[in-house]
Amino acid sequence: QVQLVESGGGLVQSGGSLRLSCAASGFTLDYYAVGWFRQASGKEREGISCISSSNTRTYYRESVKGRFTISRDNSTVYLQMNGLKLEDTAVYYCATVGYCYTNEYGYPNNWGQGTQVTVSS
Repeated sequence: QVQLVESGGGLVQSGGSLRLSCAASGFTLDYYAVGWFRQASGKEREGISCISSSNTRTYYRESVKGRFTISRDNSTVYLQMNGLKLEDTAVYYCATVGYCYTNEYGYPNNWGQGTQVTVSS
């Protein structure tokens, strides 16, 4: 079965850090652009970052620029989240995307099950 698996979520105080990981099951992520998305309670899912398969291009949503860093190492994609804010509380998902440019990304598919990130005051 082809799927992505996220890990690393948890409860953290405002200003704290977490690192999320995204690994593939049933295939390798090496040849795919990968995006991170999040969905807060009662809100629509939004794309927050992506990284190209070549590891040469990244995209960040304005609200996370300067605080989040996406990276990849072999078949795992990471999202380092620093300076977490209350409004970062959400379920975070990774997905393969058709492409990743610095200002846009392609259609997502192969979703993971999500990992909860909760930021407390």
